[in-house]
Amino acid sequence: MPSFDVVSEVDGQEVRNAVDQAQREVANRFDFKNTNSTIEQNDMVITLHTVSEDRLAALRLVLEEKLVKRGVSLKGVDYGDVQEATQNTVRQVVTIKVGISSDKSREINKLIKSDGPKGVSSQTQGESIRVTGKKRDDLQNVIAMLKGADLGIPLQFNNFRD
Repeated sequence: MPSFDVVSEVDGQEVRNAVDQAQREVANRFDFKNTNSTIEQNDMVITLHTVSEDRLAALRLVLEEKLVKRGVSLKGVDYGDVQEATQNTVRQVVTIKVGISSDKSREINKLIKSDGPKGVSSQTQGESIRVTGKKRDDLQNVIAMLKGADLGIPLQFNNFRD
């Protein structure tokens, strides 16, 4: 019986490369001179630190640019509140979501059951969802349906078996 897995993964190395590229660009750009702007990464948490909110917006734009160039979906990027930091500076924490939460998996399962082709079933397996069906075409229709749905997280489809 054909099946595939729905997962939400982010390549940590690509995120690290994007942060490194963004740091290099910030160090060389004229509009960031003497602003002490930094981008720090700790696993999947990125901290943006600069002197004002407009510089923070520009810093965020540079980071997003580099993430997109590296193939990291911005759907999985979650921005925290802008916080006041020491010496009249501002800081923002950016979290990159990895995995499918139980709420999202319930939402995806409900979507597959209601809008998916007949004979297709899905079940949650940890942070992934296994979708099985009788026909390969039905599974491809489910993939197209999930790609079209705006679920707020990046989805990948792997482990497709006939």
